[in-house]
Amino acid sequence: MWLPWSDAAIIAVLLAIFGFTTRHIRRRALDLVRPFLWESVLLFALYALWQWGQRFNLLPPDRALARGHQVWTAQRWLHLPSEVSLQNLVLPHRWLVQASNVYYAIAHVPALIALLVWLFARHRDVYRPVRNVLAITTAVSLGMHLVPVAPPRMFPQLGFVDTALLYGQSVYGPAGTGVSDQVGAMPSVHVLWAALVALGVWLALRRSGSAWRWLGVAHLALTVLAVTDTANHWWLDGIVGAALIVPAWWAQSTVASLLGARRPRSVSATEPVTANAT
Repeated sequence: MWLPWSDAAIIAVLLAIFGFTTRHIRRRALDLVRPFLWESVLLFALYALWQWGQRFNLLPPDRALARGHQVWTAQRWLHLPSEVSLQNLVLPHRWLVQASNVYYAIAHVPALIALLVWLFARHRDVYRPVRNVLAITTAVSLGMHLVPVAPPRMFPQLGFVDTALLYGQSVYGPAGTGVSDQVGAMPSVHVLWAALVALGVWLALRRSGSAWRWLGVAHLALTVLAVTDTANHWWLDGIVGAALIVPAWWAQSTVASLLGARRPRSVSATEPVTANAT
């Protein structure tokens, strides 16, 4: 339902061509738009790469069910609550199930885009690390998705219900059709991006103390609920997805510090200059 990778790649190329051919034109409108332009090129290119990379599997998809069952077994060993119990709480409420299906299908991309646009326009200091972490974690997730893992909805024998299929809201279709596109459960990019949205909003508003900083946290909570009660992800999928932010943030911070340390220190206008005596 989202933009195909080929269209995203074409948009990135066209924007890059426009930016390159107009780089010497000095007009106020272009000067205001140009920073957004190059960031859009980067994000469209990353999106195209993400969509394109999901077409491949490093291991045969027919083993995805076995790996999904291993996740289920690991969660029992860790004493995590059963996703089936959560489903049983919401299944009697048709409106809640359908709302979860819709939230799962459409909320993650618009929320991330809204965050990036807002941070770039209003909180540039937070935008750069968030953008870098987004690129790192999405790339790592894409690599992990090369090892197919089946989601809970493919295990009706364990008590799971494919709620989106039940109400005709599925973005995948029945299990077994286009299975290679359905078995990227580990890690959950939905939860990863929602956690990054929560972090970005909190960092941007933490000094102001605005109550709006809880909006990102609410989005994260709703995303975790939506991916779980629809049987699209295991608990561990979300935990691993959110946990990827920690090493990615450390990596981008370390690189930023190293690059900053290598920049030559400019001499302040108020700093005294000592002349060598002759």
